[in-house]
Amino acid sequence: MSQPTTYEIVLRGRPSARLLRPLLDDFSIETSADSVTRLVGDICDPAHLHGVLAHLTSVNIEIISIAPHQIAPHQTSTQEPSTREEACR
Repeated sequence: MSQPTTYEIVLRGRPSARLLRPLLDDFSIETSADSVTRLVGDICDPAHLHGVLAHLTSVNIEIISIAPHQIAPHQTSTQEPSTREEACR
């Protein structure tokens, strides 16, 4: 099995907690003052990514961008690699 990849998904607006509830366990969610919401979390494989995107589009949330998340050199992941892999099983 390959390593999970951390992705950042940027959404337009401020979706309600009810709409994002299925994603709360997998993503950290940050809403900025400019009405943009960022989801950052580990994606296990292409099927997982497609499932997340299917959910977002099914509740009419506009996706601005999807990209692998680049962690700044001074930041570290909050999970150990083995924990990240186990979360995707």
